[in-house]
Amino acid sequence: MRPEHLSLFRMPGRAAVHPDGTWAVVSIARPDTEEDTYPATLWRVDLTDGSTTPFSHGWRDTQPTFSPDGKRLAYLRQAKGDKPQLALLDLTGGEPEVLTSHPLGVSGAPEFSPDSTRIAYTARVPEQGRYGTVDGVGPGAEPPRHITRFSYRRDGAGFYLDRPQHVFVVEVPDPADPTADLPRRDATGTVARGGGDAQRGGDDQSAHTDAGAAGSAKDTDKDQPKPVTRPGVSGRQITTVDEDHDSPVWTPDGTHLVVARSRPDALAGVLAVHADQPGSPDQSLEVGQLVPGPVAFSTDGSTLWLLLSDYGPDQRDFIGPAPALHRADWDSARVQLAPGSLQRLTDPEEMPLAGALEVAGTDVLLGRQHRGTTEVLRYRAGELSTAYSGEVETSAVRAVGPDGAAVVTAASADSAGDLWLLPAGGEATRLTDLGARLRAEAGVISPEEREATSPDGYPVHGWVAVPEGEGPHPVLLLIHGGPHAQYTPTFFDEVQTYAGAGYAVVFCNPRGSAGYGRAHGRAITGGFGDRDAADVLAFLDDALTDPRLDAQRVGVLGGSYGGYMTAWLTTRTDRFAAAIVERGFLDPASFVGSADIGWFFSQAYVGSDPEQVAAQSPMAHLDKVSTPTLVIHSEQDWRCPVEQGQRWYVGLKQRGVPTELLLFSGEGHELSRAGTPKHRLARFEHILRWWERYLPVG
Repeated sequence: MRPEHLSLFRMPGRAAVHPDGTWAVVSIARPDTEEDTYPATLWRVDLTDGSTTPFSHGWRDTQPTFSPDGKRLAYLRQAKGDKPQLALLDLTGGEPEVLTSHPLGVSGAPEFSPDSTRIAYTARVPEQGRYGTVDGVGPGAEPPRHITRFSYRRDGAGFYLDRPQHVFVVEVPDPADPTADLPRRDATGTVARGGGDAQRGGDDQSAHTDAGAAGSAKDTDKDQPKPVTRPGVSGRQITTVDEDHDSPVWTPDGTHLVVARSRPDALAGVLAVHADQPGSPDQSLEVGQLVPGPVAFSTDGSTLWLLLSDYGPDQRDFIGPAPALHRADWDSARVQLAPGSLQRLTDPEEMPLAGALEVAGTDVLLGRQHRGTTEVLRYRAGELSTAYSGEVETSAVRAVGPDGAAVVTAASADSAGDLWLLPAGGEATRLTDLGARLRAEAGVISPEEREATSPDGYPVHGWVAVPEGEGPHPVLLLIHGGPHAQYTPTFFDEVQTYAGAGYAVVFCNPRGSAGYGRAHGRAITGGFGDRDAADVLAFLDDALTDPRLDAQRVGVLGGSYGGYMTAWLTTRTDRFAAAIVERGFLDPASFVGSADIGWFFSQAYVGSDPEQVAAQSPMAHLDKVSTPTLVIHSEQDWRCPVEQGQRWYVGLKQRGVPTELLLFSGEGHELSRAGTPKHRLARFEHILRWWERYLPVG
């Protein structure tokens, strides 16, 4: 693979399965390196033979959801240069209708009510006077932000306290009336029939209420959301507490919504229940001190399935805890969990779940990170079994019919993403082959699995991707971020690009990583750069026993925590020909005051004692570095702020170490994964240029 092959990526989202179980609709996005965007369209997929046909022709159509009666499809439609809005398509005929006009757009998947008459969704509501709500008042003329919290901005989102995300409900319009006036079209040619967006009145939106107490929403008439509607559509804002609300789920009777709501300066939010009424007060679901994740009702509506995590008494012990599957009886009369019915069904220490929670008939399908993969588990009749596994990385699961079948979205070793049909029993079959052109035009190199032993006897699991042709090949040691994350053997553009350029790529999951149990994830707490560094080097040395790899020509690179480890290793050894430190966590002390997660992350991982922190800080040992280093950072990175990279670059340059700084404007922490296509392309080109200089191939 070469950098320009990025345009061949096809990235499917979560499929929407029609209630008749014979077909699905999925959004497939692709990087457009010419227009520097990620257009996406909806595709129809036949679940019997996997045939795909175009279903929509918008510039960016995502998040499809069928109505329970199978008559309509709701999704998000984004016109070029505009914000995504809620769109509705009548499957009996006609064109999509845009139902909303939120100034900051609609976010998250729409959710139909059980009777198919209403749609719940989320959208950010800007404070009056900000974000273009007043003509002529741009960002530079807005009033100052008065901040009283630790947490007030988020990487990739920016400042968010003055634009909280709320839950809205819009009525599904009646079928078209041939005697009515013709609908108007907007500039994109899309029929616009909607409102659905509500704005808060008054100037009290900058006051942020403590969302911990039930019933804290404002309840006076003058403070209720003022719906802005258009003929044929009625929209209402359900939530009013000035916190972020997410993932609305309808109760089985369609009268209420279960909503995830954040809390001030807390790592965990709460689950709240709201009546389908404008500005309805919330009632918290009683799950004790457990941290809520996704929830889903059983098919018959009698049970609520939940993923809940234990973050300790203070709800801040975030290192390594995995959610466990819970169930509770649903009391529809009280709109609450039945007292004493909450049960934990899986052991988070032995069975670390992740992501998916989908009810499929009487089964529950779950995601699980396991040794570099993300597989699907099935909970059936009190028993847990593996339903979909192998060299796969599952990102979404959607039920098909009532028997326990599902459509799975997953990456594999030879594709950036495909749809798979998972039957109620038996093996999954691939429905799509979205990586065909990538394999044909770019080629795919399959990583080889191996396991090494750290000096203290601990096993280290990982992979080596060896390029084609005779060796020995120069070697790149690639280190992942997190640290509680994992490398996978599935298709990874970093590995494919470097291997395609002639480098053997060594990558592993040292202690601190996810996917190997909680003890593995917590093993480096208070000791960054100790066991983890030993694991990484042990795996590298084991890989270098392969004669196809050139043990005398090795480089090292990584991003975020991987940037930390790269920098740390160069303070301990000069064995590497060169290094690339990307978006690194390089000074825990300054990270506390500059990063969006600094107020809790640094102390939890490296402690607060100044001597202890300095002992784990690459910046404190900068004077020991002699390895030529390319520093890559993004100007809008608030996870690992740009000052971390700038100080590393300047410090090395002051000491005469060959160094360069590659700085990307307009990008955040996710540049390598979700930055603009042109920036991602430029990043790869600079990385390969750097290695060609210090670690030439052949």
